[in-house]
Amino acid sequence: YWCRLMQHLPCPLVRSLNTAVVLIRDDLRIAWMNPAAEALLDVSLRRAENQLLTRAADAGDEILEAITRVQQGLESCTVREASIRVIPNTETLQVDCTVSRINDAELGEGMILEMWRVDTLVKLSRDSWTQDHQSATRSMIRGLGHEIKNPLGGLRGAAQLLDRELPPGELREYTRIITHEADRLSKLVDRMTAPWARVSRERLNLHEILEHVFRLVQVEIQGQATLYRDYDPSLPEVVVERDGLTQVFLNLVRNAAQAVPADGRITLRSRVRRQISVGGKLYRQALRVEVEDNGPGVSDELKDKMFFPMVTGRAEGTGLGLSLAQEIVGRHNGRIDYERGEGCTRFVVTLPLDNSDE
Repeated sequence: YWCRLMQHLPCPLVRSLNTAVVLIRDDLRIAWMNPAAEALLDVSLRRAENQLLTRAADAGDEILEAITRVQQGLESCTVREASIRVIPNTETLQVDCTVSRINDAELGEGMILEMWRVDTLVKLSRDSWTQDHQSATRSMIRGLGHEIKNPLGGLRGAAQLLDRELPPGELREYTRIITHEADRLSKLVDRMTAPWARVSRERLNLHEILEHVFRLVQVEIQGQATLYRDYDPSLPEVVVERDGLTQVFLNLVRNAAQAVPADGRITLRSRVRRQISVGGKLYRQALRVEVEDNGPGVSDELKDKMFFPMVTGRAEGTGLGLSLAQEIVGRHNGRIDYERGEGCTRFVVTLPLDNSDE
């Protein structure tokens, strides 16, 4: 049937399309795909042929629902910004997908899936918004830090002068408390503004940082969750801020440890990606580091503003961790993305390799 169908289709034209075209039977087994679909799903036709669509790629609920609606009699169905996870490399993509019925009296029945990748456009838009947001955040925190540290300096100086004038005893303890708390608040402000200070960079393998974070968190959680490593051994070296990125991954892994249940799983995963667009610029290669856990993930209420400063879902949280992490990664021309998969959530840090800001 499918061989005869392909004889009726303009194969050279379909093969040359940038649109990913996948032909499936009603049992959801793949019959044929064009080169654009092979590239999108990262699998060859020879390997995918006669496999279930769900084996070749983890199609999201939106695509499966569209297929079901076409099977039930709808001629075609289109879904926008649907999620599909490429199984060989666990990458989640966003696509516009149209499912259409093939119904020929002579040839039989089947379906055509046409998919256009749109996550690049979505990320470009989000990157532009993030840069504007980061610029506004920097200005706000710098101004806030300046306004806080000025009176703190005067407060501390006055407490020190008063301490010299008071006789030894209980009253001097109060002045020392004032001095101590002023120092503590000053350090907090320094933590808020420190990521914008110029710091040194060094060439290293990112696994050095990930291993350090792995050991630190493993001691902290004391068996309350299980940490796994899934590293790409071919990961090349990159010029980065060691302390800054250590803080980024510590924040992400600690957040995951606090979110997972008693039998929680946290995975640190590293991969190399090619032809990645970040901030409107195309890079030949980039490092992709995932912090994946089986916790409930970020609530819908916080999902769109979780990188804002002072926004947190925990009563004991400061709301600074993700905002500072985003700023540090942005200083490396990278980005942080949040993804939700089946039974897991992940934060993805993308760091371009050909970084010119050394």
